[in-house]
Amino acid sequence: MPNQEISPDLQAKLNTLPTKPGCYLFRDAQNRIIYVGKAVNLRNRVRTYFQSYRSHSAKTRRLVASIHDVEWVVTDTELEALILENELIKRFRPRFNIRLKDDKQYPYIKVHWQDDFPKVSVVRRMLPDGARYYGPFTSAHAVRQTLEALRKVFPYLDCNRDITGTDQRACLYYDIKRCAGPCIGAVSKETYREIVDGLCRFLEGKTEEVLEELRRQMMVAAERLQFERAAIYRDQIRAAERIVERQKVVSGRQEDEDVIAFASEKDLTCTQVFFIRRGRLIGRETFLMEGADPDESQEILSSFIQQFYDEAAYLPPKILLPVELDETAIIEQWLRKKRGTKVVLKVPKRGAKKALVDMAAENARSALMAIRAEWEADAHRHTEAIANLQAALHLPSPPLRIECVDISTLQGANTVGSMVVFVRGVPRKSDYRRFKVHTIQQTGHPDDFAAMREVLTRRFRRALEPDTASNPPVATNNTWSILPDLLIVDGGKGQLNIAVAVLKELGLFEVVPVVGLAKREELLFLPDQPRPVRLPKESPEMYLVQRIRDEAHRFAISYQRRLRGKSMIRSRLEDIPGIGMKRRRALLKHFGSIDAIRNASIDEIASVPGMTRTVAKRVKELL
Repeated sequence: MPNQEISPDLQAKLNTLPTKPGCYLFRDAQNRIIYVGKAVNLRNRVRTYFQSYRSHSAKTRRLVASIHDVEWVVTDTELEALILENELIKRFRPRFNIRLKDDKQYPYIKVHWQDDFPKVSVVRRMLPDGARYYGPFTSAHAVRQTLEALRKVFPYLDCNRDITGTDQRACLYYDIKRCAGPCIGAVSKETYREIVDGLCRFLEGKTEEVLEELRRQMMVAAERLQFERAAIYRDQIRAAERIVERQKVVSGRQEDEDVIAFASEKDLTCTQVFFIRRGRLIGRETFLMEGADPDESQEILSSFIQQFYDEAAYLPPKILLPVELDETAIIEQWLRKKRGTKVVLKVPKRGAKKALVDMAAENARSALMAIRAEWEADAHRHTEAIANLQAALHLPSPPLRIECVDISTLQGANTVGSMVVFVRGVPRKSDYRRFKVHTIQQTGHPDDFAAMREVLTRRFRRALEPDTASNPPVATNNTWSILPDLLIVDGGKGQLNIAVAVLKELGLFEVVPVVGLAKREELLFLPDQPRPVRLPKESPEMYLVQRIRDEAHRFAISYQRRLRGKSMIRSRLEDIPGIGMKRRRALLKHFGSIDAIRNASIDEIASVPGMTRTVAKRVKELL
């Protein structure tokens, strides 16, 4: 971009850029952060965007054309700049940065090692709580399948019981040998922790050590004539060996290393990671990247390494890559700081290591082709459904953005509304909204029409409000201001009339097309039309409308149930004189549910920490 095209304000800022390391943030005309970068020399790096414009890639030219303002943060070192850059990208998710797609949603296996009797669960976030984490993984279903297989070998806890060893009965998992039964004292704390530690070592790839220990325990049990216990160990060994058989031996050197490769095509980049532990390929994961240009090999790898290993539960001492990185030294320094010991980024040129990188790249290409084919098929179906829906409803433009509003209540209590949004036939969950209905809560009588009026009024009144400045001044995308191409209200003519009235009151009736969806016969009612529209059964447009309606119903029901559960617990416990927040929590933690408290004796209730016999009698009487 020639210098004369830069605004005077922006040029003035460029002239004051420091020559120190740090991060820079580009903003567009709407004050949104569109790119975050780091530099050893901020002045030299930022000014390159506005020089030699013709030599830039198409993506960089689009970026530069969108830059309206720039700001920067100075750091003491390049390493600090790298760390800050990663944090800013995660926070703002700028559209021109390369980002891990949905990185906050990846599941981890969590072993609650900080507890006396560690349970095992699948979580979406790592916390500094003393637990052991393994992951991230891309498929929660695959994680649960893996845990179910491992549970045959390591019968672990996954319940929320307080383990005392004095329970009278164990759960079904103990009977089918999927839990060691510490709740009834079937195993000691030390023995149970050894079981869970074996699970951890297995997840870390130390399979031979675990198998050897199981074989030793089987032989000890046999020598002591404990044949039933020996048979249990035998079955566990067989289950573990079946898992190990699926793990390919790729190195005889017992090394821990990750292998990373990627494949790019247009706007889609697929990165494959092989996890090698003790020379065995114990797993592989496929990650999608957003905002990547196929020609940016180094930036793709650099961005992936920073974002993936910033969240990864384990960092190996060696990472194999397909290409050299200009920032190898600083990234290795950052990785060393996270691991605590040296981490090497290596690009193998020949031999078995090169074959591993090639295999990862081939897997990435195969995954990319499969994902692309699936997306194209879905896109074709969505395009057809949207076009057919436009024709059936005589809409002035394709309904690319569809909003659906539903009301959920139970005999007038905890009435809520939901709004779900589909863009080009795909749910956009970031735009979903829940509404706690206030206008009819006082009466306790169900009135879906009044609830629908309140929810629609609140939704479209927000659309007419001007954006408010944030503090600090970071612009956000105000999704309230985006009007739908089609509004669907769940219900028949009554709900449709309410929607029409609200849109007319707000002056939006001529702008927002609206229909009512009858629940039983899947009929669409249009304003001022005596006969409803019946979409063809099994058609793409019918399927799309049903998906949207069902999603709105699910979203409303889940919120209504959550509020109902809270109100039930509050009304039954906190309304009892002498029961406050602390005693309520203590009772629920001890017994697990209201029904369990109701079935408990006065002595059992009084034994809960913080309870007295007088209050226990009151609880028993009122429940």
